[in-house]
Amino acid sequence: MSAGSNIPQQLSVVIITFNEESHIKACIDSVSAIADEILVVDSFSTDHTRKFCEEKGVRFIEHAFGGYGSQKNFGAGQATFDLIFSIDADERPDDVLVTSILQFKMNSRADVCTMNRLNNYCGKWIRHGAWYPDVKMRLYDRRKGNWTLTEVHETFNPAEDARIIHLQGNLLHFSYTSIEQHRRQAEKYSSLGASEALKSGKKSGFLKQFINPTWRFLRDYFFRLGFLDGYYGLIIAHLTAREVYLKYRKIGGWNKKLQ
Repeated sequence: MSAGSNIPQQLSVVIITFNEESHIKACIDSVSAIADEILVVDSFSTDHTRKFCEEKGVRFIEHAFGGYGSQKNFGAGQATFDLIFSIDADERPDDVLVTSILQFKMNSRADVCTMNRLNNYCGKWIRHGAWYPDVKMRLYDRRKGNWTLTEVHETFNPAEDARIIHLQGNLLHFSYTSIEQHRRQAEKYSSLGASEALKSGKKSGFLKQFINPTWRFLRDYFFRLGFLDGYYGLIIAHLTAREVYLKYRKIGGWNKKLQ
């Protein structure tokens, strides 16, 4: 990227979707001021996601889902411009972040940008614990890195020489609308995490099943002040620790089956 140019960088917003009819229109509207292109990569939704995207006039591509990181890499590769803003359908930049991105486009000082993500949980904004500031790399030059191919919790992996800055503002994430939804997702992620761990040769024992989730709860709820988010802060810390416990329990159980 060139620094100090009066010509703004052109930006492709890439959104991956599957049955996101409840979020996709608001997501598209939230990035309209910063996007020179909006590209939706959809995993063959069965709801009205495609219809709503076509009504908004965005580029729409269907591509079989091969993992979150893989899907985001595919989307970046299909984008028209090198500067990518990668978001999920349930995420939206707030006004401050929109302004920061517009300023960045006018004066590109880096190759990769981090930003804080602010999570909405059952209607409440979570401002403490492990969920805030929840720093994410989402704005990047696709020539300066790619997404990891882990089965769960994919991250952007910048090149060694990538210049990184932090943008002001929040990426608003409308995560879970119910505790039960979070519980189901924790079960799913624990299975994906266990599968990933087994591939890398990790083991599990009683100590890991007990100490790791206990430490996670103490860290998130007390040391990172999750208790300041009240009842939902407690629930989040509990279910996050439970996901860790389930992951190590499954690693141990699946290892026994392989023996």
